[in-house]
Amino acid sequence: MATVRLHSIRKSFNKTDVLHGISLDIASGEFVSLLGASGCGKTTLLRIVAGLEGVTQGNVEIDGRDVTDLPPEKRDVAMMFQSYALLPHLSVAENVRFPLRMRRIGNREEQAEKVRTALETVQLGHLAERKPRQLSGGQQQRVALARAIVSKPKVLLLDEPLSNLDARLREDMQVELIEIHQRLGLTTLFVTHDQEEALSLSDRIVLLNAGRIEQEGTPAEIYNRPATGFASNFIGSANLISAEIVAGDTGPVARLADGQVLVLAADETARGAVTLALRQEDLVLSADGGGPRARIRTRVFLGARNRYVMTLAGQTLRALAPNDRIFADGAEVSLAIDPARIRVIHE
Repeated sequence: MATVRLHSIRKSFNKTDVLHGISLDIASGEFVSLLGASGCGKTTLLRIVAGLEGVTQGNVEIDGRDVTDLPPEKRDVAMMFQSYALLPHLSVAENVRFPLRMRRIGNREEQAEKVRTALETVQLGHLAERKPRQLSGGQQQRVALARAIVSKPKVLLLDEPLSNLDARLREDMQVELIEIHQRLGLTTLFVTHDQEEALSLSDRIVLLNAGRIEQEGTPAEIYNRPATGFASNFIGSANLISAEIVAGDTGPVARLADGQVLVLAADETARGAVTLALRQEDLVLSADGGGPRARIRTRVFLGARNRYVMTLAGQTLRALAPNDRIFADGAEVSLAIDPARIRVIHE
């Protein structure tokens, strides 16, 4: 295990800035996810840590050692690629052994033992002699993971490793990655565009937006207390509603464009024009409640729940609701939300 420190990392391609001064400290044994949309710079940052990309400015430290100018093989890191990059002519065991051979780690017997241990860790010991083409996508993914951990690197780098799996396999591999990380304790940097993966796997999430850190924190912090409109919308797809905070009879309220109000937490100090973040799952719909009235536009069936798309004060609002009661398109409904769950975005 090792610490990773990124200091003021800047990266440009053909005079186009991709990363704008990223600084990040990762503790030994921590699982950190770089989360963001395509093109935000997360994979470029991962490749810089791996040594596959140079920096325009800044430096990279691993375990207190400046590795900015070192090649990948001198950094004691392992990277698992989205494509898995398995060698088709080699067996599963030889694919996993490959980095040990290239780095001349141990003799043949020692290498064989390390391969056996790595394959057992990912529950593939019984497939050691098969070729990659004889494996399912999930099995190939596990082979690539075994190859990444076989040398017990100081840092494990994962570049969207679950994106090629179907939904059920992706769920299974999320559990497996959590359990493997708990057993091995490797310092891990994980790149994903999937918020569910980041929330379920990470000790800490670093949300990137256009080459800058938008927000970082634990999954609970970044989900429950988004700092910006971008963070609110990207993590959990919150509704962003324009309003004006004014003093009400019993405390602050958010007045909407049509004059309807949402009651805010008593300790809310903001006043004037703001943006409110309302999580879809926090909104409670009823036919005859006392809250603001919205009109149903569309109902989307999601199995255990429905997503309702509504119009509220001229703005589009989405809510997730149980399917024990159905509201028809065009119906008017009342909205209720715990004031403590309303986030006022200060930007």
